[in-house]
Amino acid sequence: MSTVRFVGLDVHAETIAVGVAEPNGEVRSLGVIPNRPDSIRKLMKKLGPADQLRVCYEAGPTGYVVYWQLTALGVTCAVVAPTLVPVKPGDRVKTDRRDGLKLARSYRSGDLTAVWVPDAAHEALRDLVRAREAAKKDQLRARHRLGKFLLRHGRRPPTRMKAWTQAHLTWVKRAVHFEHAAQEATLLDYLHEVDHVAARIARLEGAIDAAVTAAPARMRASIEALQALRGIARLSAATIVSEVGALSRFAKPRQLMGYSGAVASEDSSGERTRRGGITKTGNAHLRRVVIEAAWAYRHRPAVGPALRKRQAPVSAEVNAIAWKAQHRLHTRYRALTARGKCKQNVVTAIGRELLGFIWAIGVRVESPHVA
Repeated sequence: MSTVRFVGLDVHAETIAVGVAEPNGEVRSLGVIPNRPDSIRKLMKKLGPADQLRVCYEAGPTGYVVYWQLTALGVTCAVVAPTLVPVKPGDRVKTDRRDGLKLARSYRSGDLTAVWVPDAAHEALRDLVRAREAAKKDQLRARHRLGKFLLRHGRRPPTRMKAWTQAHLTWVKRAVHFEHAAQEATLLDYLHEVDHVAARIARLEGAIDAAVTAAPARMRASIEALQALRGIARLSAATIVSEVGALSRFAKPRQLMGYSGAVASEDSSGERTRRGGITKTGNAHLRRVVIEAAWAYRHRPAVGPALRKRQAPVSAEVNAIAWKAQHRLHTRYRALTARGKCKQNVVTAIGRELLGFIWAIGVRVESPHVA
């Protein structure tokens, strides 16, 4: 008879609700404990030997702190995807106690899907990349506020110029003034926010460059190799590696495509086949970067000065994969647009296929480090 206990934890900032699936089939609640290392350690000691425990909890805002604490105690732990936890159609009561019991029961039956847990290096780079992404969103909001303020008062440059260039900002700072002190104060505040966010982005991008340089050899090699692809520079490559981790952990490129959520949804039954838009049930950061890069493949295959510089330190095998990607994806783009497909849908399809070439480069580069 098996002596393994399956433990479900409903983790919150201050408390953890505990449910246990016993070896004899019983599923019971152990109540709520504080979310503190000493409380977790006492709970594991109470439940039995570490090699006979299987613990899981849902991924969420609490991160992977509990995972690392349990791993340090020698307990096998899995962080599961919340959206893939089975839910009964008629279940309308949701409490912390019930969630802990449901996790323990589902974990014992094998119905839960574990997510990839990044190591310290990947998590540090991912936090930095996401901070830069948040700063870019703040920059867009700050520019919108200033732009709409000027538009509302009919302030336009005397000559046609591209918005948010240095010339445009110089015109706003020197030529735009208001009679009322309140409006002048509003303009200065909006301008200060635009300059502040720009400096913040520059500071974060410098920190990303330093983090990539100091990254482990395996991560650094993957980031360098992915830059051989058209449309993927250092920031995009760092985002892909920090969000995915080891690309070779996927057995097939279709698994990476599914991880990004860029695959088509389907609702088929019998002889009826119906496919819809992409599922979006995956890593949104990875999907955004890949689809942005896919726009570069609407141009015919070429190697410009910037791309040639990025490809210089990369092996000939990786460059051959990147060149094959240019031909394949550009031909695919032209074929789909010729059929009258919407450009956004075409670029999404190109981004999905681009993930296949990203996987091929990752496997090629990471194999020596795995060996």
